[in-house]
Amino acid sequence: MENILNSPLFGISITLIAFELGVLIYKKIKSPLLSPFILSIVFIVSFLLIFKIPTASYQKGGNIINMLLTPATSALAISMYHKIKTIKHNFLPIITGTFVGSLVSITSILLMSMLFNLDNNLIKGLLPKSVTMPIALDLSQKTGGIASVTIFCVCISGILGAVFSPILIRIFKIKNPVSAGLAIGTSSHGVGTAKAIEIGETEGALSSIAIGLSGIMTVIIYIFL
Repeated sequence: MENILNSPLFGISITLIAFELGVLIYKKIKSPLLSPFILSIVFIVSFLLIFKIPTASYQKGGNIINMLLTPATSALAISMYHKIKTIKHNFLPIITGTFVGSLVSITSILLMSMLFNLDNNLIKGLLPKSVTMPIALDLSQKTGGIASVTIFCVCISGILGAVFSPILIRIFKIKNPVSAGLAIGTSSHGVGTAKAIEIGETEGALSSIAIGLSGIMTVIIYIFL
């Protein structure tokens, strides 16, 4: 049993099984609160707690999955390629929208951190919450932020974006798919983009490009902080 737990295949297998179960449940119920991402987290944490399996055992496989985050994000370029004409036509709004979105995200965190008098290292871990995980972690670690806080906040922002973006789009009556896609990608990175792809091809493509651009914009804003 110990050999199984110490193998990276253990963490990878548990993750894949949990995600597939989440997909099956989501297809049956179709509730944004039961997205495969949320369900897989619940399943994995519950499994580890019930069987008292150390997090370190799971993380041996989890580290390999983390390594695949960057190439997985790059794969979103396929949907961007399919909508290249739309992207060219809306180039200026895309640049402006991602910059403003990134600026609002960072400013809101700074203001709330000042309001609650948070520790400086905690603030640095919170700032890149809306950026895709590889960029967020790199920024956090290089500026002295707390990596675990960054990981948690990036996951939460993605989950909230996936759950509430369709609702907010209806409430604010956002008809333009370019605007919807940019908003989702800038605020909730890859997890939100998965939901944007479900909403529509254009929304998915614009959300994909917003991930990369918001990462670049966030790095630029960091330079001037």
